[in-house]
Amino acid sequence: MLDGAQSVPHISTDVREMDVDFLAFSGHKMLGPLGIGVLYISRNRLNELRPFFMGGGMIDQVNNDFTKFALPPEKFEAGTPNIVGAIGLASAIEYLESIGMEKILSHDRELLEYAYGKMEKIKNLELYGSRNIEKRLGVISFNVKGVHSHDVATILDAHGVAVRAGHHCAQPLLTQLKIYSTARASFYIYNTKEDIDVLVEAIEDVERRFA
Repeated sequence: MLDGAQSVPHISTDVREMDVDFLAFSGHKMLGPLGIGVLYISRNRLNELRPFFMGGGMIDQVNNDFTKFALPPEKFEAGTPNIVGAIGLASAIEYLESIGMEKILSHDRELLEYAYGKMEKIKNLELYGSRNIEKRLGVISFNVKGVHSHDVATILDAHGVAVRAGHHCAQPLLTQLKIYSTARASFYIYNTKEDIDVLVEAIEDVERRFA
């Protein structure tokens, strides 16, 4: 099972090459609408799984004591689908493909290199993860020493900088790393080096306020 929410919007993804059973990713992280995502299931696993959600459109035959489900993927698609969301997600994917995933990845790494060059100079900033740009995508997790990540996010918000603060759906990992929470800045195709300059200035303001 591969969580591709942070990777699929940034790099070319080939489920056959990776030979995964399941791959999940969300629409809103790749310029699509909220409330829509994708779950890829390999053909072998499709045939093994039973549906957990019941509704119209997923059955072939029903009587009082027997149900025959439709063939996959229909047997997992109960009820009225999120038609608008699916159209929006498809348009977002087409747009990203028109740009080219290699160009998106190149842009990510250019911003990452610039960001690290600036952020590593901030005295009380703790940066997490590898510094090898070739092994990263457009996400940087960090903390300002002695300041809760929620306070960091609030001050950054006042500067017009949107970051996420908390556990990032990975509390067991943070617990193992003995980190309570972090702030996380994410870069994408619409971000510029000027945005990173504003981020750095906002983090420096956090330092000044809590010095």
